[in-house]
Amino acid sequence: MKTIRMLLFAAVALVAFSALRSDDAVTVFMIGDSTMANKSLRNGNLERGWGMALQCYFDEGVRVDNHAVNGRSSKSFIDEGRWQKVLDKIRPGDYVFIQFGHNDEKPKPDRHTDPGTTFDENLRKFVRETRDKGGIPVLFSCVVRRNFLKEAPENDDDEALRNTVGAPSGKGEPEEGDVLVDTHGDYRFSPRNVAEEMGVAFVDANKITHDLEQGLGREGSKKLHMWYRPGEVASLPKGRQDNTHYNVYGAHVVARLLAKAVAEEVPELKCHLLDYDYSVARNGVGDFFSVQEAVDAAPEGKEVTVQLFSGEWQKPAVPEGKKVRFVLREGARWKE
Repeated sequence: MKTIRMLLFAAVALVAFSALRSDDAVTVFMIGDSTMANKSLRNGNLERGWGMALQCYFDEGVRVDNHAVNGRSSKSFIDEGRWQKVLDKIRPGDYVFIQFGHNDEKPKPDRHTDPGTTFDENLRKFVRETRDKGGIPVLFSCVVRRNFLKEAPENDDDEALRNTVGAPSGKGEPEEGDVLVDTHGDYRFSPRNVAEEMGVAFVDANKITHDLEQGLGREGSKKLHMWYRPGEVASLPKGRQDNTHYNVYGAHVVARLLAKAVAEEVPELKCHLLDYDYSVARNGVGDFFSVQEAVDAAPEGKEVTVQLFSGEWQKPAVPEGKKVRFVLREGARWKE
């Protein structure tokens, strides 16, 4: 019965999309927390949400409209009127990617929900109201935190991690093991349960990012996050120890993995999937801000594809031994 419901919803959405959106890009609205959100580029900020990078992995047939906000839970996103603003914009055939959990588990009454009851009901609300507008919901479980401690640290606010500073040479840091330890409990199961109950596409972002971070190990996984030693990067002279939020590299690694997972769960989006090596954009969605940076990062002896977002770009100097192919997206051109 659940499979029949899911196929019925997909068929209705596909008809609506074909009838109303044949000459237009489909919009993917994103709602969630800081792990998904767009970030300020002020003062050389290196933090990115995976949703900020997602446009790099879909072509012009998909337009990403990211409404995720730092510190929000499913409850506060609704209570602050943020969901209503998204709902007012949804047209038939649009998608809504839904990822909460990091802040729903916090004890503050303006954010807290419980898995199995209030959290699940908020997810159902997003699904029902998206469908009422002719949209297509996709539920995501929350991405993992990088926690290799034997017991999860007592932290009731991920946003406070932006104020932590790095210890010189690792001195004074808590001892870590080799096994990634869950910090989300039953919050990671609610999206799957609601997806099965309501016949919704589901992406297990928790498992995907768990396997990623565990595979990289306790040291390698630091490269995904805002984890820097003092003096390592100019924008953070005192360093930082943040196991929740992604840096530029981490956001792109996660966005690439989740885009591929979406394409498997939502076949209608598969034809729009991209997987270029690097992206260059002035608004911070890419890996780099200049074409030369992308060329400099390209390894020798391997063909690398670099896509350029809208704008006029200076042609780079490509050293002998590097094989770089450029793809100009809509609105991108070379300077004369």
